[in-house]
Amino acid sequence: MKQILVFLILSLYSSVNAQNNNLYQPDLITNDLHKSNIGKVTFMNGNIPLDQYKETDFLKSFDLKYRSDLNIRVFMDNSVVNYLHQLAPELSAEKLLKMGNLQFSFYIDHQFIYKENINFGCNFGSGGNKNTSTTFRVPLTSSKGEDWWAMYMWDRFKSNGGEKVLTEGTHQLKIEIRPYIDLDGNKNIKTGNLIAEGEVKLVIKTPELTAKQIEMQQIKPNSDWKISTLPFDKKKIELLNTAIGNYSLKEITSVVVIREGKLMLEEYFNDADRNTLHDTRSATKSFTSTFMGIAIKDGYIKDENQTLNKFYDLKNFANYEPKKDSIKIKDLLKMSSAFEGSDSHSESPGNEENMYPTDNWVKFTLDLPIDKTKTNGGQWDYFTAGVVLMGDILNKSVPKGLENYAAEKLFKPLNITNYKWQYTPQNVVNTAGSLQMTSLEYAKYAQLYKNNGVWNGKQIIPADWVQKTFTKQIQIPNRDQEYYGYLFWNKTFPYNGKNYEAFYCAGNGGNEFVIFKDLPLVIIITSKAYARPYGHPQAVKIISEYLLPAILK
Repeated sequence: MKQILVFLILSLYSSVNAQNNNLYQPDLITNDLHKSNIGKVTFMNGNIPLDQYKETDFLKSFDLKYRSDLNIRVFMDNSVVNYLHQLAPELSAEKLLKMGNLQFSFYIDHQFIYKENINFGCNFGSGGNKNTSTTFRVPLTSSKGEDWWAMYMWDRFKSNGGEKVLTEGTHQLKIEIRPYIDLDGNKNIKTGNLIAEGEVKLVIKTPELTAKQIEMQQIKPNSDWKISTLPFDKKKIELLNTAIGNYSLKEITSVVVIREGKLMLEEYFNDADRNTLHDTRSATKSFTSTFMGIAIKDGYIKDENQTLNKFYDLKNFANYEPKKDSIKIKDLLKMSSAFEGSDSHSESPGNEENMYPTDNWVKFTLDLPIDKTKTNGGQWDYFTAGVVLMGDILNKSVPKGLENYAAEKLFKPLNITNYKWQYTPQNVVNTAGSLQMTSLEYAKYAQLYKNNGVWNGKQIIPADWVQKTFTKQIQIPNRDQEYYGYLFWNKTFPYNGKNYEAFYCAGNGGNEFVIFKDLPLVIIITSKAYARPYGHPQAVKIISEYLLPAILK
């Protein structure tokens, strides 16, 4: 009895001592449901506020559909920053929250599938208070347009083995949560004890499709295209439609194929149709290259070797140094300038997310420091702000501004009438993203390049500019046999033991306009899988596993 009493006193002392060592006083746990479920990950259908949440709402089973609302609510006995403090008590709260967060581990049917140390920027609780909150809710899936880090984590879990094991039938999902800290920024990870865990049974059913959803869609009249009569394997297209219909391929809105200059396939999905204006995001960047080539031909810009100091007095901007003067238009076209700007790295000063909140995107770009590790033209690094800069150069150089110039020199000759621009804070057309068009209008643009710049017998884009654009100007780091031209991408598509080279426009979400080098093919794929890890891989899959087999049978 005495031993039990000593144990209880020591346990109480240890608990009080731990609380006293907290960096922040965590929220008091007054909710009875929270008190009785500390250390649990609970599952619920949709967002049920904590003050309305009951144990009867805890899901034991859930029908997991593509559009569903599987949420978790996690009950902890401390706050995130205090858990991190236990791992590295010598660090301040500020440093802890920039070096660590929570680790999620996913198990299916008692088999480990995926683990993710979520980014330090991911927040929790009301107002994202990681200092004091002891419970939080996040959606894993949503049919309501929510945009949370947890949904992207769920997508990564699925693309890293989850989808493969979540076959039709019933499966047990288990989630475990621990704190982690990256001690030196080089993935020297220290992981703490288990904070919370929970399980739910997932019921997976393949959606039933109608014959109309599966069959190939007929091309309607008045497309402004001649219709191809060449044969192809329609069964492959039905398999494609099935994969899109049952969400094996997600958020696809259109697939258009131009073969030998004629319309072979025109299909729409997920509430899109021929008149839908698709936001293909950064596919717009390729148009900037087009306008630059036309402006050089017209003499408004000398050539792509002109340097920034011909257009701006760079000494009037922050962080001036002579290296800025030597940045060429060509460096911006190749994404290889020496600006300290990278969209691939969130900590980069020139990351596009830092640009958008500012009231002058051009000034933002020209104010950026130079990256001492870069040479102009020497290293590829995706840099949206540089394309905004080219848009400003064009807008100042061509008569009546770029919007009118684009309409007169490109859209009018191609009979492109249905489109919508986005604008910068200076009310200049945004040459870096979100020029919206219909799929058939995008197809005209891509076919123009396939025609070597000619449309209806007229040279719209100089042939030598098309050739420069379709040159492997620079290799893309960490991508095997992938290159960059003048704001066009380059890669090969595998089929039947062969690789078919193509240049293409690409935009967030899996939007791709693909122009094959040695095949008489142009393919347009539009999609709304914005920021999803499967966006571009599934565009490749559509081409390699469905369209090329249908055509090259």
